[in-house]
Amino acid sequence: MTPQEMKTRLETAYPGDRVEVVDLTGTEDHYEVSVESAVFQGKSRIQQHQHVMAVFAPELKTGEVHALSIRTQIKS
Repeated sequence: MTPQEMKTRLETAYPGDRVEVVDLTGTEDHYEVSVESAVFQGKSRIQQHQHVMAVFAPELKTGEVHALSIRTQIKS
């Protein structure tokens, strides 16, 4: 999965919110993503991260995305 594909997927899941994607190793399987969204309001940090991980569930399951570092922030 390319960085642009990841960004597009996140932008679809969180329309109008701030999304950033960084390929940590250049191998397109270790990523850091940042999402700032009002969707996270009232959710614990773990729930926020689970919400983001669900966007990539198939790729995480198959190993296409091997490592995913997540940063979330509540959009005010």
